[in-house]
Amino acid sequence: MGWGHLAYRRAGSGVPWVLVHPLALSGRLWEPFLAELLPGHDLVMPDLRGHGESNWDGSAFSIGDMADDLRDLLDVLGIERCHMLGMSMGGSVAMTFASRYRTRLDRLMLCDTTAWYGENAKTTWDERAQAARSKTRGEQLPFQTVRWFSDAFQAQHQEIVKHVCEIFTGTKREAHAQACLAMGALDMRQRLAEIDVPTLVVTGEEDYATPPSMGEALAQGIRGARFELWPATRHMAVVESASLRAELMKFAS
Repeated sequence: MGWGHLAYRRAGSGVPWVLVHPLALSGRLWEPFLAELLPGHDLVMPDLRGHGESNWDGSAFSIGDMADDLRDLLDVLGIERCHMLGMSMGGSVAMTFASRYRTRLDRLMLCDTTAWYGENAKTTWDERAQAARSKTRGEQLPFQTVRWFSDAFQAQHQEIVKHVCEIFTGTKREAHAQACLAMGALDMRQRLAEIDVPTLVVTGEEDYATPPSMGEALAQGIRGARFELWPATRHMAVVESASLRAELMKFAS
């Protein structure tokens, strides 16, 4: 690819299922849950542009560019159709992919995500981009962890919280900043009607990064989509809840 190299992990066999990670993380996010997700699936876990082991030339990129990267990856892997699960920024990438390449998907799962961050999106995400550039990775963790996980989960599953934090601190600050700018420019509201694939939308009950109203708006905009509010979880409901992962497995079967 002209901008660099897209890294990915692949495991299992069966129905292709692409798992798209949130902002400033990587495909390593899924490692603790592979045993749950693998049965019956060929899992593809990309590192989005500039994230994880994917390099990047430093040029500006958009959510649409990252969706096109996924198309290119599927072409290289010879995967014509797949299921796709996207969390947070990964959900925005996944819904953009679904609107552009609807014949490539059989199932779409959008978790704790949105098509638009509201009237103040550009200002808010510009500020987050500046914070990504100016603060150390460690200095940013308190802001992130309280949004990602409920208090109970942080207390009971410290090893998973540590795993996610280690991925975050290893993310390149400039890639994080550019991805923030991409999120600020996101507005998929008018294109949701183009998504023509069975879709499950899930939002954590306590998610205030992308609150339930955003998930409900997604489900209303995508024809035939089902919305689920997942109890006692925040922005990483998929990470927090084994029962949610089981529900996603059922939907992806």
